[in-house]
Amino acid sequence: MIGKDPLNRTGSGRRQALFASLRALVTAGALVAGYYLLPLGSAFTAGPVLALVGGIAVLALLLAWQIRRITLSPWPGLRAMEALAVTVPLVVLLFATTYWLMERSVSGSFSEELSRTDALYFSMTVFSTVGFGDITARSQTARLLTTGQMAVNFLLVGVAARLLLNAVQEGRRHRDRSAAGGDDVPPAVR
Repeated sequence: MIGKDPLNRTGSGRRQALFASLRALVTAGALVAGYYLLPLGSAFTAGPVLALVGGIAVLALLLAWQIRRITLSPWPGLRAMEALAVTVPLVVLLFATTYWLMERSVSGSFSEELSRTDALYFSMTVFSTVGFGDITARSQTARLLTTGQMAVNFLLVGVAARLLLNAVQEGRRHRDRSAAGGDDVPPAVR
């Protein structure tokens, strides 16, 4: 087996990258389609706020599960890319849904009436910190939710990105130890 790459990183790696990219695109596409196609109520009550908080909690659990998968994967970089490709659209869409429901329930919460596309656009501009200013939060509740999205964005970009990077590094160490046949070597000896 000398001279052979146990992971066959050239052919199999390209195939894995293709499948990872396709899974990420399909998942992101399904999330966006769900956003546009799911029948949502028009009232902004405690329900949507609880759903947003629950969605963020599910997001944290999903991220923890993804981090575990990344560390055990022979392709940790690809797994991390997939995790980001699901996490970022999910955050943006959770807030877009909340903004849309808020505007339906309390007209004037934003500087203009929001369609689903407008709410998605506003959520994305807040996420990307572009803030064109064409749509702005006017009510105190809308401003609090926008501030909440900014806080979640900082956590996602800072903490989650660091956790994913650490998971990729650990996954690569684990993969390299496995490829070298050092799985049974205790950590103190390494």
